[in-house]
Amino acid sequence: MGRSMINLVAESVAEFVGGQLVGMDPATVLRGQVVRDSREVAAGDIFVAIKGEKSDGHDHVAAARAAGAVLAIVDRPVDGPHVLVSDTVVALGRLAAGVLDHLRRDAQEAEAKLTVVAVTGSVGKTTTKDLLAALCARLGPTVAPQKSYNNEIGLPLTVLQADYDTRYLVLEMGASGPGHIAELVNIAPPDIAVVLMVGTAHLGGFGSPAAVAAAKAEILAGPAQRGGTAVLNADDPATAAMAQDCEQVVTFSATAGPADVQALGINLDETSRAAFTLVTPDGSAPVHLALVGAHHTANALAAAAVAYLLGLGVADIADVLSHTGARSPHRMAVSTPPAGWLLLDDSYNANEDSMRAGLIALAQLTQPRRAAGARSIAVLGEMLELGQTSAEIHARVGDYAGQLGVDVVIALGSDAQPLAAAAAARGVHTICVDSPAQATEAVTQLAVPGDVILVKGSNSSGAYQVANALGGNE
Repeated sequence: MGRSMINLVAESVAEFVGGQLVGMDPATVLRGQVVRDSREVAAGDIFVAIKGEKSDGHDHVAAARAAGAVLAIVDRPVDGPHVLVSDTVVALGRLAAGVLDHLRRDAQEAEAKLTVVAVTGSVGKTTTKDLLAALCARLGPTVAPQKSYNNEIGLPLTVLQADYDTRYLVLEMGASGPGHIAELVNIAPPDIAVVLMVGTAHLGGFGSPAAVAAAKAEILAGPAQRGGTAVLNADDPATAAMAQDCEQVVTFSATAGPADVQALGINLDETSRAAFTLVTPDGSAPVHLALVGAHHTANALAAAAVAYLLGLGVADIADVLSHTGARSPHRMAVSTPPAGWLLLDDSYNANEDSMRAGLIALAQLTQPRRAAGARSIAVLGEMLELGQTSAEIHARVGDYAGQLGVDVVIALGSDAQPLAAAAAARGVHTICVDSPAQATEAVTQLAVPGDVILVKGSNSSGAYQVANALGGNE
């Protein structure tokens, strides 16, 4: 991603964030980017000092200034030019909102349009975002987050990457509690809002599946405000029900159910990549996904529905979907380390739905290799933020692993013990470990060339460390 940014005068920055400009001429033109990491600062940038769990950005203002930052946004006085605010995270969001509004008005005056597309859901957000970015790029200059920048810090930073040439801004909106998505929508109201599905992710922060659904539905305020369109998963009842509150809806289905955009005749090749006929109101075309896992069919359809709305032809949509692989690390990345295993690294994060999808992919990848003696080994880290339902959900995943015939389950973390117990009850060889290092050792002692290994777990479980150690993508 380039380092272009619109020109702002210092006075406008202060007005956007509702702060006091100190030590700088209000008419000074700022041409740099907005940065929160002092190590990434370049000449002319604006540094936002944010207090995190491990570091306070205010302690790095001097370093940012030495690296070339010309202005800092802070919540306490510092040396050098700065804008003083009460909360720098809130100020970052306000700055992004002000810049986006400015860019939208500029595009309108130029008889063009800046279209904002936002995606949410309990699973599949980042993959769908990556597919959307590739599709939108066929239509014009596109900005999208390079990582899972889907919270009150990452989303504004993505918005602030846009400039006067940007025609498509693709955003990912996540939530760990009620009201979180509403806050993001206030920053960047989407013209097109995509809801993938309602699952059990972060259930501890919501309390009930109904509360999760209500939180995901907060994204629909964007198209309602802007006269836009909601893109909804017709296969998920909780998501499909949101249509009653939307004026304009496009639906998608991976089960041949009634929908505007469908996948017909889904087949999986020996690498667990889906092939199907993409059907849209504009016609149909064959697709062979480059992504591993049948569950990516729904993500591809969601992205295709948006591309259809934006006017991209069905042949172009199919071409992009067939040639766009995993762009974000630790998401269904398949590799063959020197030890000779087939490693399926899906270790970025986990919830019940994505665990099931990963286990299905593991079973599908193993099946054609069993004649040669291959076994399926699942390293499953604990799933966090599940509240009182944690033991039940972990047990369901373990039981499902047994149903699929997984040979070995290595359960990582204390919360994963119910998962191991349920898998063992199904006759699965189970091993419980307390650390990523122990999980890695268990795999290296057990696995032989030809075995298929899935690594999956919540980010905090450290499952990604296991994947890295076993030879996955860094």
